[in-house]
Amino acid sequence: MAKIISTVNMKGGVGKTTLTVNLATCLAKYFQKRVLVLDLDSQISATLSLMAPHDFAGIRKKGKTLSYLLGNAIQPNPYSKLDIFDIICPEICQIEGLELLPGDIELYDEYLVSEKLHQAAIATENPNFETVWNKFEGTLIKEMLAPVLEEYDFVILDCAPGYNLLTRSGIAASDFYLLPARPEPLSVVGMQLLERRIEKLKESHKASDDPLNINLIGVVFILSGGGLMSRYYNQVMRRVQTDFTPGQLFQQSIPIDVNVAKAVDSFMPVVTSMPNTAGSKAFIKLTQEFLQKVEAFG
Repeated sequence: MAKIISTVNMKGGVGKTTLTVNLATCLAKYFQKRVLVLDLDSQISATLSLMAPHDFAGIRKKGKTLSYLLGNAIQPNPYSKLDIFDIICPEICQIEGLELLPGDIELYDEYLVSEKLHQAAIATENPNFETVWNKFEGTLIKEMLAPVLEEYDFVILDCAPGYNLLTRSGIAASDFYLLPARPEPLSVVGMQLLERRIEKLKESHKASDDPLNINLIGVVFILSGGGLMSRYYNQVMRRVQTDFTPGQLFQQSIPIDVNVAKAVDSFMPVVTSMPNTAGSKAFIKLTQEFLQKVEAFG
C-alpha cells in the first residue's frame, strides 16, 4: 500500500514543485520505487516539469487530466468512460516506475461544489454545512486515489500554495507532508501558517469517522547557499530551529544550482537531464534521507 506524501507550503516560490518532481524521480530511478506524482496545482508546474507542453496539450484534448476525475467526483456521470487508470501516464521521462496523474489549468467549478454540498446538507436530518464540507474535503482525493494505491510505493501530491479545497483534501488524504522552504525570513511565515492550518484541519476532522493521521516527514531547504544569502539563511535557520525538532529538519539541503532552473526548460527533472550536477547529487542524498525518515515512522 502506497504512502501518500503532500509537498506543501502556504507560501509560493519555495521550491515545492522542484522538490516533488526530483524526489519522485530519484525514488524511481535510483531506489527502484514505484511512484505516482499527482499535480493538484492549477499552475500545472509539476506536470510541465515532467512532460513537454505539446504532449500535455494532446492529453488535455482527450480529457485525460485530473479535471476529469474531479468532475466525476463533484457531479457523477453514469456514462463516464474513463477511470483513474486511463488517466495516469506511465513511464514518465522514460523512467520505469515513475508515473504522473496530470493536472489541469481548470480543475473544478466552485459553484458546482457549493451547490452539491448545499443540497447534501439540506437533505440531512440536521442540516450542517460544515459537517458535509469536512466529509467532502476529507474523502475527495482519498477516494480518487484508493483504486491505485496498491500499485505504488509512494504517491506524492504537489499541492498549490495557499489553502484551497484541493490542498486541504490532499493533506487530509496523506500519511506525511514535506515542508519545503527557502532561506528567506518570509519563508518562515508560510511554514508557521501551514503548521497552524494543519492543526486546525485535524481538529475539524476529529469527530469524523476517519480522523486525520498525518505527520511531518521534515522541512527541506531548497536552493540554499552562501554569499549574500548566508546572513538570511542563518537568520531563518535560527528561527526554524526554535519551531521544529532536529528530527523534523532534513540534514540534506538543496544548494543553489543554475542547472536546476535550466532543467525546467527541458521539461525534465534535473536528476534526469543533468545527473552529475551538484543539485542532482544533493537530491539523491535527500531521497536516501527521506526513505530513512519514512522507515523510522514504521
